[in-house]
Amino acid sequence: MISIQNAVLRNPVFRFREPVSLTIEAGEHLAVTGPNGSGKSVLAQLITASYPLKEGKIIYDFYPSPVYENIKLIAFKDSYGPADSSYYLQQRWNSQDRDASPLVRDALGYVKNNSLRKQLFELFGIDEMIDKQMVLLSSGEMRKFQLTKVLLTEPRLLIIDNPFIGLDIFARKQLCDLLSNLTGAGAVQIILLLAKTDEIPGFITHIVPVCDMCCGKKVSRDNFKNEIPDVPVIRELIPPGVADNQVGCHVKDYSGKEECSCHAHVGDTGGTIIAMRDVSVRYGSRTILKSLNWTVKRGEKWALLGQNGSGKSTLLSLVCADNPQSYACDISLFGRRRGSGESIWDIKKRIGYVSPEMHRAYSENIPAIDIVASGLHDSMGLYVRPKSEQFFICEWWMNVFGIMALRDRNFLQMSDGEQRLVLLARAFVKDPELLVLDEPMHGLDTVNRLLVRSVIEAFCRRDNKTLIMVTHYERELPGAITHRLVI
Repeated sequence: MISIQNAVLRNPVFRFREPVSLTIEAGEHLAVTGPNGSGKSVLAQLITASYPLKEGKIIYDFYPSPVYENIKLIAFKDSYGPADSSYYLQQRWNSQDRDASPLVRDALGYVKNNSLRKQLFELFGIDEMIDKQMVLLSSGEMRKFQLTKVLLTEPRLLIIDNPFIGLDIFARKQLCDLLSNLTGAGAVQIILLLAKTDEIPGFITHIVPVCDMCCGKKVSRDNFKNEIPDVPVIRELIPPGVADNQVGCHVKDYSGKEECSCHAHVGDTGGTIIAMRDVSVRYGSRTILKSLNWTVKRGEKWALLGQNGSGKSTLLSLVCADNPQSYACDISLFGRRRGSGESIWDIKKRIGYVSPEMHRAYSENIPAIDIVASGLHDSMGLYVRPKSEQFFICEWWMNVFGIMALRDRNFLQMSDGEQRLVLLARAFVKDPELLVLDEPMHGLDTVNRLLVRSVIEAFCRRDNKTLIMVTHYERELPGAITHRLVI
């Protein structure tokens, strides 16, 4: 079906260390596995002929249709929706820009196969959001939309990068069952790019391991050895001070210089962080939140849970001062009623935040160190040059997340998992009073998930720090969670 023969990409930035040779036979379904930054996405781009070759060749057997009609790729960021230069973080919540967004119905376009359309619409609940504006889709709903739109084109080969990110437990099972049925019927061949090797579906026949920009040999599923590092090895990756009670308090300069504090704001030791009373949010005839009462005290650690489209991101938009509807609601943040004269920046300076929407919006192609530093001023780019001691704090947090090697690499030249680690360092860099993590481990491999969870655990050991975390995986939650809100 596809034969890649000693292929070498022309662009050295995306080039594998050795020429790539890979054959994909009819009836095979592959999982490309490997850690963040290993080259999984580059291999997908190579298979789709997205980059020109310097050497070698790729042979496609898709007669009589052209290659591009037979191969479809759903990339990592497709799960967040198409981000162009006009997209910004608060666009989803501002009515003027929201009204200009197309409806799901229009974005899907004309569908030829009505039988497949009915099957996919029922599976992913598309009818329930068919008249919803695209910009209002949650990350999970966007994932369902993207999968539906691509599957309706009936490709011969479908490549999906991290297929289960953003999906709740029910949607993950539905997707797995659907792909299993499609492959069983011979309707499509599948290649999955997986950072989490514990999510390899049963229909996968072969594994292609990728590591350190080297493409390994294709092996049958029965011969694949899934080697997951144990916890002691993971903990050795965490810099001194992070796994105990020192994270964020005083950053030690291990080169021997004096310590410097990384407190951006020191709040009261007691009090209420969030108070919502009978809060409702509506968009047209749709009610997203209804009569919600929620109080978060300083030092509490909350898990915010719910199915795709339940309103979790809408609720967080009220907390993070991104949603103008908060002015019409009875909401107090950090002891002040919304609309009482505080600016959104007065609120944001006390919050560290990462989310799928932020990842989508952050398209600044600037070095990783500048991305992290932008968290000091809550900007989507670096417009205020940090002082030398602030740069040191940024570097310390990059070291915590194991990404110092990315310090000077531009954001858009990183893998999606590497980008997520940079955005996590950005969320922690000002040592916030309130840490809001909306699905923080999207696209991370096993080692990095355990590392990030350990950093969150260390943060949670501090009594005056407050956490709100969203995830669809129970095992990602830190053990320090004190409260749960299910919406």
